[in-house]
Amino acid sequence: MPHDQPVTVAIIGAGNRSLVYSAYALQHPDKMRVVAVAEPDELRRDKASRRFDIPLQHRFESAEAFARQPQMADAVINGTMDRLHVSTTLPLIAAGYHILLEKPIATSQAEFATLIGAAQNASQRLMVCHVLRHAPFYVAVQREIAQGRIGEIMTINTSENVGYDHMGESFVRGKWNREEVCPMLLAKCCHDLDLICWFKQGAAPERVSSFGSLMYFRQENAPPGSGSRCLADCAIEAACHYSARKNFIGNDVYGTHVWRGIEHIADSTDEQKLEYLKNDSPHGRCVWRCDNDVVDHQSVMIEFDDGAVATHDMIGGTAKPCRTIHIRGTEGEIQGTMEDGCCVVRKPDADRGNAYTEEIIEIDVSGDMHGGGDLRLVKDFVRVVRGEQPSASTTDLMDSIHGHEIGYAADQAMRQGCVVNLDR
Repeated sequence: MPHDQPVTVAIIGAGNRSLVYSAYALQHPDKMRVVAVAEPDELRRDKASRRFDIPLQHRFESAEAFARQPQMADAVINGTMDRLHVSTTLPLIAAGYHILLEKPIATSQAEFATLIGAAQNASQRLMVCHVLRHAPFYVAVQREIAQGRIGEIMTINTSENVGYDHMGESFVRGKWNREEVCPMLLAKCCHDLDLICWFKQGAAPERVSSFGSLMYFRQENAPPGSGSRCLADCAIEAACHYSARKNFIGNDVYGTHVWRGIEHIADSTDEQKLEYLKNDSPHGRCVWRCDNDVVDHQSVMIEFDDGAVATHDMIGGTAKPCRTIHIRGTEGEIQGTMEDGCCVVRKPDADRGNAYTEEIIEIDVSGDMHGGGDLRLVKDFVRVVRGEQPSASTTDLMDSIHGHEIGYAADQAMRQGCVVNLDR
């Protein structure tokens, strides 16, 4: 395509993630332009159309309706809900679009295999939104590994500490609280599993085990005095850190999810929001009395074909939301927390006795969400569509296979109490 023209894209599913990624067009109109939208919800479709000045004839109610038209863009950003990723992507592949697909690729292994098969026979590129590969923190970690600073990797330990407000909003009260929608590990940690495979590129995962359960967010653990809804019949709401009033009005977090049911009210007041939480909103429910069935903690162990081992822990409801990493190699180690914006490289130093050296690496993690990775991902996608050289962080669909295979195997291992061998 001409290098003096912006890449044209269509939004498939005008939810939060699609709008985050497509914001790149507003910041860099010379690089990317949004020209169409497919979204079944009229309110969201119209809102996206106004934001990007999309003409009426380029607004569609479904991905399938959009794909049936003559090709009207270079690429698409598919930010539909998890369980719709495969069914909406297949017609887009057939229509010839380059695709930026939100993670996870698929919520089941069977659908995953279907999409892999379709994409392998296509000439266009399909990138998965593994935004943490583009986050400066993890770019710095990967650079240290690639430069041989710690020798050959022996173990990787990662954790995702899901903060109590996010856990309550999305995975207990919210739309990711059911296995049938998306298993917790895939929904929340396919980024982390992908990073482990990125750091171990050149080696393949061979065996996976996992343990976890829904332990805490259960009715039998409801504190004395709690009710069915925070603002209707709860005597301890004022002291509870899962209070819907505190989290969603006082702290004003996760509004794009929480206020979904009253989006039609322009500039809704606190009084209207309180009434919604009190009576109708699923986010007004007591976190111990919901219909959730996803795990609230899970640990995964992976053995690679070169003998290295990795572990990942997902812990829901933590005080501090953060991702941590500790990689130990034959010549040193790397340790850090993404949100703190630094990591440390330690090396043995026998010249000073039983000692070691430390080098602190400061990293700017400000900017968009995911440690600054979101819009860097889109920048790379634009370069891929243009046929330019992307960064070392860029993935296509085939790069994402190992991380998803680990996720499917981990859930099988957890349910069956076994070690799963990954067939090659």
